[in-house]
Amino acid sequence: QVQLVESGGGLVQPGGSLTLSCAASGFTFSSYGLSWARQAPGKQRELVAAITRSGTTNYVDSVKGRFTISRDNAKNTVHLQMNSLKPEDTAVYYCTVGVSGMNYWGQGTQVTVSS
Repeated sequence: QVQLVESGGGLVQPGGSLTLSCAASGFTFSSYGLSWARQAPGKQRELVAAITRSGTTNYVDSVKGRFTISRDNAKNTVHLQMNSLKPEDTAVYYCTVGVSGMNYWGQGTQVTVSS
């Protein structure tokens, strides 16, 4: 079955950096696009970055120039490099993929940006 396991979250000061990773299994990784989404307390979940199977990337305006999504097809892993972090980036970050008409989500990893 499809499994997505996120890691790399934590507490970081404003202006700092973190790299999130998502290890995927249960599907042909190289054939699918994947995304990162986040949900802050009291807010709706939002997609922040996506990468197609060919490597084309897209970002929500609030993270453009600061976040970079990448994929390693040899390791079935997708990463989210986050730089110049702001307190408003605080959220639970999720990896997600659509396979055979169903959306799958990982368990999430907490990112807290605070001094």
